[in-house]
Amino acid sequence: MVVVSLIVDTGSSNTWVGANSSNPYTPTSTSYDTGDPVYVAYGTGFFIGTEFIDQVSLGEGFTISQQSIGVANASADFNGTDGILGIGPTDLTADTVRNSGLVPTVFDNAFTQGLIDKKIMSIFFEPTNGILEQNGELTFGGIDESKFTGNITFVNITTTSPSNQYYGINQTVHYGNTTILDNKAGIVDTGTSLFLLATEAFNTYQQLTGGVMNETLGLLSITPQQYENLQSLFLEIGGRRFELTRNAQIFPRSLNTAIGGTADSIYLVVAGTGTPLGEGLDFLNGQVMLERFFLVIDAENSQVGLATTQFTNATTN
Repeated sequence: MVVVSLIVDTGSSNTWVGANSSNPYTPTSTSYDTGDPVYVAYGTGFFIGTEFIDQVSLGEGFTISQQSIGVANASADFNGTDGILGIGPTDLTADTVRNSGLVPTVFDNAFTQGLIDKKIMSIFFEPTNGILEQNGELTFGGIDESKFTGNITFVNITTTSPSNQYYGINQTVHYGNTTILDNKAGIVDTGTSLFLLATEAFNTYQQLTGGVMNETLGLLSITPQQYENLQSLFLEIGGRRFELTRNAQIFPRSLNTAIGGTADSIYLVVAGTGTPLGEGLDFLNGQVMLERFFLVIDAENSQVGLATTQFTNATTN
């Protein structure tokens, strides 16, 4: 058995290991090498390797058998992790494994093997100020009622392509009283670190905040005075407004040096997708947003749910 550290990714669906050469995958009596090549490209990075069928244990009493996993021969931009736990929609596995059609995900197999009664999962993060802190919880088959406040707002998966291939929703974004993105489609993605906006919306955000691009980090930097004047972002989803406070819009200052920044700087976690408005994927609600809101994926009803948490208005950054 190999113990691995994986990125939980709702924006992709293949599970794979082998990114960390110091923690190699070692086949056991439960392993079967199909010999089929696997290749997955991401927004940044890729992996290429071979498919194995094996057991995947995600906790005591929660072992998935006959799970397809990729074992990487090569990968890029996955430093500090062993690979990915892909829990996105099954269709995202199309054409990733040679000689296969769609590849059942760990979420699929947990349901078909009777480990969970409902094809639903919930995801909780809290803001963190430490690199190695365990700040999240992934619940398969239900909703952890202790992790959110108020009611969960559910919306249908968007019909707009390509966001409808993911856990995509429609969303309007306001900066204070100014609308910077009007009822566009995008995705909720735990595998994305930042809150990303289509180019035109991001340019408007930069203009309104006065942020200056730090070309080394790829993040906007603002002064203490600009931070004091920073307005909340309001995400309008399913008729409800979810507020990203000014503190939620900045990178944890205690971790500035960990990404190559300066300790006393203020960096914004809102960035651009690099693609123009109107291409059907106009925002990515990444982990910085999900550290403030509870996420539910209801695959049975093709819905996404969001709720506030005790950390929605935290000032820890």
